[in-house]
Amino acid sequence: MNNKPESMQGIANYNITGIREDGLAEPVHLEIPGGVIKYTCENHPRITYINEQMKKILRIPGNRNGELDYLELYKDDIFLMVPMEKRRRLARCLKHVHSAEVPAVGEMELLCCDGTKAYVFGWITKSVNEQGIEEFQSVCVDVTKKYQAKKENETKRYLRALMDVYDKIFAYNLKTSTVKCLYSNHSPMFQWLENVSMQMEHATEKWIAGSVVSEDREKVRLFFRDFFQQKLSPSDNKPPQIAYKSHSSNGDIKLYQGIFLKMDESVSLYCCRSMPDAAKADALRDENAFLKENMQELAMHYTDGIAAFMVEGAYVTPLYASDNVCGFFGFTKEEWLPLMERRTPIREFVEGSDFDYEKFVKILESGEAEFTYYDVKTETKRRIKAICSQKSSDDLSPRYIMLYHLDDKKTEADRNPLHVPTVSIRTFGYFDVFVGEKAVAFRNKKAKELFALLVDRRGGYISSEEAISFLWEDEPVNPVTLSRYRKVALRLKNTLEEYGISDVMETVDGKRRIVTENVQCDLYDYLTGREEYAQTFKGSYLNNYSWGENTLAELTGEILY
Repeated sequence: MNNKPESMQGIANYNITGIREDGLAEPVHLEIPGGVIKYTCENHPRITYINEQMKKILRIPGNRNGELDYLELYKDDIFLMVPMEKRRRLARCLKHVHSAEVPAVGEMELLCCDGTKAYVFGWITKSVNEQGIEEFQSVCVDVTKKYQAKKENETKRYLRALMDVYDKIFAYNLKTSTVKCLYSNHSPMFQWLENVSMQMEHATEKWIAGSVVSEDREKVRLFFRDFFQQKLSPSDNKPPQIAYKSHSSNGDIKLYQGIFLKMDESVSLYCCRSMPDAAKADALRDENAFLKENMQELAMHYTDGIAAFMVEGAYVTPLYASDNVCGFFGFTKEEWLPLMERRTPIREFVEGSDFDYEKFVKILESGEAEFTYYDVKTETKRRIKAICSQKSSDDLSPRYIMLYHLDDKKTEADRNPLHVPTVSIRTFGYFDVFVGEKAVAFRNKKAKELFALLVDRRGGYISSEEAISFLWEDEPVNPVTLSRYRKVALRLKNTLEEYGISDVMETVDGKRRIVTENVQCDLYDYLTGREEYAQTFKGSYLNNYSWGENTLAELTGEILY
């Protein structure tokens, strides 16, 4: 930013009117709500003034006899309040502010005296004090709670997506040497331990000895031992994973697939799911391909349908993008589709776009970035944010970048909490669903067919096995079709949430039903027998699907009667 708002100018150029006994500048006004700090323009800047709010942000304790004086340490070198990996970036920022005489504005991560981290938003300016000496001035506001809440929400969304795929999820924290069960899928063996921190190595060994079959125990022990010692590295660009046999909660021996997904430098999620031996060849396919496919679903649902990319070293593979974003990156839809099937050098990928190479690299370095693009659909400029799934210098581990809007594109339901979307369903003729006057665009044909099946059941629950017998009439129920069905159900769930109508479907223990009281449906209206609906049925029902003939026969029989 080249200019600051007027209100910021008054705080950043805080006037010095006196000198304290210790030689530090003493400002007149002490009521400023933000942290204020002034420091010299040296290679290792020294603090000349710090207000009480800044001390609170940094959690600087009062000085006691015989104890380390943290304030004096910070005064001697301002870089001590910044994490080691961020100091070079701060030094470059100060150099730019000093030479270009342009203020820097943004968020920064600070290292507090108690070892915790704080997140602040503010700016850095260069000025001249009353002695005619150049100095830096910074004013910042503590946004730690807001930052933590945002990270917590992002983690929850990620976990919800993983819960649709894995049976159990455990969080391993190498910094605290603890493990916590985050999700057990109602397993009696683990449910009582959910969100209870346990000693990492002891709890893992107890589980291995008590559940894993004897012939696989040593293999599993070595896998987790390498993880504890941070020797477990990705193989062939895939997250570390293992297959083993273990006793399920009901005593049966099942084949399990486990995988470690790194969340940050300290925490990794161990996710596992069971799979029958007969499906081993198909089900133990590349977990990275699974993540790629589901990332497309997450991009379409969670990120407002903007874009998602997988980054491997110096290469990028686009996973999904809406039409207007293809143009933003300088590609047509026809040119974009082949890119999704191969890796492209990052520099080559961005060279024809408004998204410069340095900006893309910044996302990988910092984990996030913001920029503006022109939205063709709305014919407006929109501000979007890019989030990298993992900040890591390991070029072997694939990372995922998702983009989402910052301008809070609210739905009618968001603007008016009392407004409930009107969901109307047409079954007479071809099957379609409408939210208000807008038709629901199902991206997956089988997801739409599954919803039609739930409508046909008129509020009754349908199991996975029953649904498969309708959706894939010529295929038996087996691990392959069960896996396929779970993906279809996930896509249906995402579509309903996208349109703000998730309350029309209910799921209990893997069985699904339509909540009839939350929809308006021509079939349900007709079956009430009320006179005003008597002429709505014209002899056709769910023309899209052959299995609808059974209900059609019932309806026709009622007419003949």
